[in-house]
Amino acid sequence: MHFAFLSLLAFSLLEIRLFWIQIKNHDRFKYEALRQRAKEISLYPNRGIIYDRNLIPLTNVNRKNTLLVFRENIFKDRELMDFILENTDLDYWDVISYSQNSDEILAIPLKGEVENIDISKNMFITERTERYSDNNLLSHVIGYINKSENRGESGIEKVYDDILVNQKRRNSLYLDFDDKQNIFLGGEYQVDHSISSLEPSAVKLTVDYHIQKIVEETMDLYNVNGAVVVADVETGDIMALASRPNFNQRSIEEYLEREDMTLYNKAIQVGYPPGSLFKTVVLLAALEDNLEYLDKSFYCNGYEKIGEVVIKCNKTEGHGHIDINEAFSLSCNSAFIQLGKEVGSKKIMDMAKRLGFGNRINIGLLEEISGILPEGEEIKGPAIGNISIGQGSIEVTPIQITNLMMIIANDGVMKPMSIVEGITAEDGTMIKPYNRPEKRQVLSITTSRIIKDFLIDVVEYGTARNLDLDDIGGAAGKTGSAQAILNRQETIHGWFTGFYPVDEPEYVITVIVEEGVSGAQSAVPIFEKIAKEIHRINR
Repeated sequence: MHFAFLSLLAFSLLEIRLFWIQIKNHDRFKYEALRQRAKEISLYPNRGIIYDRNLIPLTNVNRKNTLLVFRENIFKDRELMDFILENTDLDYWDVISYSQNSDEILAIPLKGEVENIDISKNMFITERTERYSDNNLLSHVIGYINKSENRGESGIEKVYDDILVNQKRRNSLYLDFDDKQNIFLGGEYQVDHSISSLEPSAVKLTVDYHIQKIVEETMDLYNVNGAVVVADVETGDIMALASRPNFNQRSIEEYLEREDMTLYNKAIQVGYPPGSLFKTVVLLAALEDNLEYLDKSFYCNGYEKIGEVVIKCNKTEGHGHIDINEAFSLSCNSAFIQLGKEVGSKKIMDMAKRLGFGNRINIGLLEEISGILPEGEEIKGPAIGNISIGQGSIEVTPIQITNLMMIIANDGVMKPMSIVEGITAEDGTMIKPYNRPEKRQVLSITTSRIIKDFLIDVVEYGTARNLDLDDIGGAAGKTGSAQAILNRQETIHGWFTGFYPVDEPEYVITVIVEEGVSGAQSAVPIFEKIAKEIHRINR
């Protein structure tokens, strides 16, 4: 009796054990077996998602049919080679380059859908999610990675590398081979969502996907190099930030040896002479010191001589008698050199520092530079001529110019700008918001509002009178045409920065066009196009 009971118990325990192994843990043991005999191919990027402000994914979106082939078989199988040349974007020499990869199995993206083909055992076709999209939107901000080490090398990829690399989500294909490992016998897919829903693994930006798309399409439409920044006046959020030329994040090797600064984020990483934009700083230094400068008049005869240096005005025959408002609106060099001499280079440089020039704005990207403000002997004597019109050794970034215009639009309040909203979970749930410093008053309200009126006049009858945004509330801003050296040749960079609408401003937009004609001709049309398109999508 006891023996029968023990036998029944043992048999029952054995059945329970078999049920546990064959039913409950079937998938786990199946994949353990697969791992031992098969090759794992990752079908999903091993990095967390980068989101826009609306949780639109900016990475890990693009899905492509991908051809998996044995590296050793590419040149052994003529039909395989013909298939690759016909259904991918590779030519024969590209295939040779691909075949030099050390991986046993090569993953080659296909052009599109592949239909009605007799797939041989030497190839396997599956769908993979790529890290970057075909349009490379926001490429300079997102940055790129070292593929072999899965390490962020620039942009958000670098700043938040420790967060983004913490992505544990698995979507893999296990490929089974024959004994000689040159023929595919089949494949098994595995998806593992074991990552905790509250584990930090993604980054949310302040950028608006739709505004960013408008900015980049506009720059490409005008076929310009340079940069554009769009910022929200109320919050300090950077809604768009673009640099041209653009680059393909999947093929970084193509750009490493080039000298055209393609990989530079020109909105934050390149310093430019500000040209006439710096007259805003000169004027602010004067008015913050003494509002009586508003009553001062100047005489422009077409040039200004300081010592042995002669600096021409933008109007060859001169402006004649001109007050300070007209001088600003018409961008008179002579009047501003006279004003600069009275104010003094030290007060002008102190004002520039107060407005954020000579320092990083710290929007959340490591590549940002501080620009250059001259000091010491560089600001003495005849140097005041170049300082007063934003030439010489002064260098600023488009983000610093945006910061200047943001301060004016906010009645003298500096609102810290950022391109990062914070660290999130995989589903976009905010875990750690980006820490911004407190806003602070850096200009008097009175001076700020006077400058606002001056900026409106620039658009009404000054150098930016070709800007037409009356149907969306008008705009205010300042043009600049800066002499610079690019690729060892002298050229002109065209600037325009401003805000709209004039009452209760919503956005600040800064545009710089390298090798332009002037700010009015090169940058203003881009500003107008972007503003109108943003208004259209926000209605």
